[in-house]
This record gives sequence, structure tokens and C-alpha cells, in this order.
Amino acid sequence: MTYRAWNTKTVDRAALKELTAAIAQQNTEELEYQNMDEEWSEEKYRSVLAAQQKEAGLLAGILAARGITDPAEALTLLAGEEELSDPMLLTDMDKACERILRAIDEGETIVVFGDYDVDGCTAVALVYKFLRQIGHKNLMFYIPDRYTEGYGISIKGIDLAARKGVGLIIALDCGIKATEKVVYAKTKGVDFIICDHHLPAEEIPKAVAVLDPKRVDCSYPFGELSGCGVGFKLVQAYAQKNRMPFEQILPLLDLLVVSIASDIVPLVGENRILAYFGLKNLNREPSKGLLSIIKICGLDKHNITIDDIVFKIGPRINAAGRMRMDENDENASPSGGHAAVELLIEGNESIAEEFGSVIDAYNQDRKSIDRSVTQEAHDYIEGNPEMKALKSTVIYNPRWMKGIVGIVASRLIETYYRPTVVLTMSNGFVTGSARSVPGFDLYQAVESCSDLLENFGGHMYAAGLTMRPENVGEFTRRFNAYVEENIDPQMLVPQVDIDSELLFSDITPAFRKDLNRFQPFGPGNTAPVFATCGVSNHGDAKLVGMECEHLRMDLMQRQKPNTKIQAIAFQQPTHYEWVRSGRPIDVCYQIVENHYRGTVTTQLRIKDIKPVLNR
Repeated sequence: MTYRAWNTKTVDRAALKELTAAIAQQNTEELEYQNMDEEWSEEKYRSVLAAQQKEAGLLAGILAARGITDPAEALTLLAGEEELSDPMLLTDMDKACERILRAIDEGETIVVFGDYDVDGCTAVALVYKFLRQIGHKNLMFYIPDRYTEGYGISIKGIDLAARKGVGLIIALDCGIKATEKVVYAKTKGVDFIICDHHLPAEEIPKAVAVLDPKRVDCSYPFGELSGCGVGFKLVQAYAQKNRMPFEQILPLLDLLVVSIASDIVPLVGENRILAYFGLKNLNREPSKGLLSIIKICGLDKHNITIDDIVFKIGPRINAAGRMRMDENDENASPSGGHAAVELLIEGNESIAEEFGSVIDAYNQDRKSIDRSVTQEAHDYIEGNPEMKALKSTVIYNPRWMKGIVGIVASRLIETYYRPTVVLTMSNGFVTGSARSVPGFDLYQAVESCSDLLENFGGHMYAAGLTMRPENVGEFTRRFNAYVEENIDPQMLVPQVDIDSELLFSDITPAFRKDLNRFQPFGPGNTAPVFATCGVSNHGDAKLVGMECEHLRMDLMQRQKPNTKIQAIAFQQPTHYEWVRSGRPIDVCYQIVENHYRGTVTTQLRIKDIKPVLNR
């Protein structure tokens, strides 16, 4: 994507000054201790102090650009001293814990039920592993089939539970709107505990307990947990009530960080803390199932980041739930998501590797299909000038695979940069996924058409929906009209927000270390973006990648000292000739660590390039 607008974030100067002073004061105090221990010379002390003062200003600028202006909050964030909230603050948590304890005491069979995406599968695996860990033996899990059952709690799943004499179903990452199905389950003698993070309807299901931080009557201080995050809070609460040490549930956080990264929830507050410790687990001692995927991705000798989860680990787990199972294969899993959970709970490394290979094969098939469908969608839009001229996209093809329409919607946004809905046919209904652009509330747009829909759910930037075939035309008209009327034209212009301008000479080891204090990066806490003007290539600029789609270069700033640094611009081959010639460019970028054959180097990940024409 080429960003047509660069926006340098504005900051409050008074707040910036106060933040700089607070960070500088803390740095000075730490320096005094270090100086006393090592007995530095006066010259060295002054040099280090001056460098720290400059870095304090850079850090303060990043914090202020993110709206963090309170010095105490800033220092707490930089020190990594944020704390988890008490899980008992979630409405109904006491009821949920009591019902689980009763089920365990009475030896009831518990079914752990979840959605077929990464969030749902990791949530099921996390709660299942915990219950197995504390010794409960009467335990099952269930993931509905995307194609025959659809999203959420299914009648088929309830009926199966009833036939097997199940007393309790713990539903994860779904269920907040399953009012009728919870009533139906009750008639079968099956209780529900619902752990969800989606927006509830006006009526809350009459389950034993409904845990959802987005309930209007819930006082939990952090409302952006993933579905797996709500499952973890249930586990945390149960452990807390039964005097189990927190360290006992810490190993489960490798599953949770995969959920947080893959479900694109804000990486702030509690999510940031949980992701931080989850990444530690993932890098030090991941569970056998995740380890098999890590090895398949080639990440086993690599410091795994949020990006690695988003682009490599998560898609492989997701792919299982997207693929249709072979109905004629007696050995096939009941659903793709079921196969993913089998992998995630497996404790034997060799068996986990076998499951991992199967999951990877699903992913390869998925990639082939979504490339083909994306091209079909592109061709259709390009062949329809009226559609191309709209401020939104609604595209329907009954032949497309249900499991990949969300991916296709995201791909179309990369090209056309506007709210997008991709629809297909499944089990007699039209079903699809919607994706948005930054700033536009997609959920409200879909909700405005709710009278045409059989079912829908989601949040600001992503939603799923189902309707009758005869409603597609009217839905398309009304959705497009809603976007036309409500979207700010600026939202249709690809933009990159820049934290501050930077000289390459500012990118010191100490500054890189300071940047790491903001990690892990993700939505709501994105990696800082910097701009440097008037740089040029001084080295061997190359087009790399399978289709020469990426531009690698060695950039040097003109300002002295003439600092040279390696850079990579993904999916930006168009500027190759200009860059190769050594002519000046402006760049905006993120600073990353490049790991290659055991060597770690600093690299600029280029977001956008602007050739300098008349400067």
C-alpha cells in the first residue's frame, strides 16, 4: 500500500516538557547509582548524561503522541509495572466459579465449547488444559464446523452434549447472543457458562453465568479482552478462589498471546501485560502444539514477536477452521477447528509434530484458494466502473469458500481502501465477512441493516453476517448508502501517522533499548513510526522476494554524521530505479531487529517512500 498522506502527530508542548523532565529525572537518579558503582570520570558522566537527556526528549515525544501525558502513567508504562485486574470484578464470575467447582466435585462431564477461529481454538485449549491440569477427567471439547453449523453455539453441539449426559458447557468466544439456544439447552438438562467479548444484545442469555466485559452492568476496568482473555480470567478466578499460586497458570499464557495477537484486540492495558508474559513463554518453553507450528514456520531459532504470530503462527491455526473436512474420510476430525485444538492440547512432541504438519497443509491449501478468489474479486471490481467508483465494496459470489471471505475482504482493502463486505453462499443462506478502514465503525454500518439479517456480530473493524439470498440486493444498496452518508472522506485516503522526525544518528543502541520498553507492539500500541528526510541509497539496492516484490537498500542520511543503515520496503518495488540511482528520498519507517543466522542487526522497515523532486 502506498500512503498518500503523512501525518506527524501533534503533541501538547506543556505535557511534552513535563514528561521530558520526569523521564530525565528518573534517568539521572539511575545514572547516579551506576556512577557510584563504577566510579566514572567526570567526562564520561557528562557525556552519558547528555545522551540520556536527548533520549528522554525522544521518549517523551513518543508518549505524548500516543496521548500519554501523565508522568506517573508514563513512568509506570516504561517500567513495565502495570498490574492485572481482579477477575472477580467480572459480573457473574462468582457464579461461574461455584458452578465449575460443583461440576468437579460431582464428577460431571464438562464440555469446553468455542468458535473455530484462532481466538476460539486457543480459548478452548487454554480452559481444557487447565481443567485437565487440576485433575478433572470427565472432559470434552467441541468446535462447530464452519460449513454445517456456522458460528457460535450450535443445536448439534447441544444435542451431542445431552446424549452424552453432559451437565455443563463452558462456551468461549461466542454465546453472548445465544439466548434461545441457552434456553433450549436448559430443556435438555445442560447448563451454560458463557465467556465472550463481543457486544451483547439488549437481552443477556439466561445462563448460569455470562462473563463479558462489554456487559453494561459489568464494572470490570478493562473492556478489550479477547475471547481467550475472558477464558483466562475465568481460570485465574478459579485458581484464586482455590488458593492456587498464579505461577501454576502462567504456562497457559503462550496460548493467550496467540489469541491476543491474532484477534487484533488493542495491545494496551491488561492485554499488553498478558501478551508480554505470553511472549516470554512462547520464546522460552512453548507448549508442544505451538512448538510444532513454531518449527514449521522456521521461528525456533528466532525471537518470536507479535508480528510473527499475526503473519505466521495465527494463520496456520486459523486455516484449520477455514477448511472443509472430507465427509468421506473416516479418520477426519469432526471439524477443522477440532483438529486445531487437538494440536494445541497435545503433550507428546512427536504426535504434535504430526498434527502440525496437517495444520500446515490446511494453510497451504487456504493460501492457494484465497489468492485465486482475491484475483476473481479484483477482476470483477475492475470490470465494473460504477462499483469501483463507490466509497465501499459489497461483492457476492455463491461459489467462494466461506472460510476465506474474511481474508479476501482484507486483501481488497489493501487495494481499494474502503469498507468491504465479501459474501458467499452456505447452507442455503448468504454469509460473509466485513472489514473496515481506520476510523470507520463497521459494526454500526452492518447494524443499520439488521432487519435484513438473520444474524450478525463483530466490532468496529470486523464483522460477520448472515442473510437470506433475496436480501442481498437491498443489503448492498443500504450498506453502500450508509457508508456514503457517514464516512469522512479522509478515512478513504491511506494515511500513516508519524510519531516524530528522526536523524539516523539518533538510532543508538540505547535508543533502541528504550523503544523496546513500549513492547509488545500491536493495535492501540503500534510500533513508533519515524520520518527521515533527504536520505539516499549508498550500497546495493535490490529487488528481493519470490516475485521481486520487496525493495532492500542501504540508506544514508546527508546530515553529519553520515550514518548508514539497512532498510527493507515490503511490497514497494515501484521506486527501485529511483532509489538505485542514489537520488534523494524521504522515508517513514519503523525500527526493527533483523535476526539472520544468529546475528542481530538494526533494520528500518520502510512504511512509505517519497522521491524528493524539487528540494
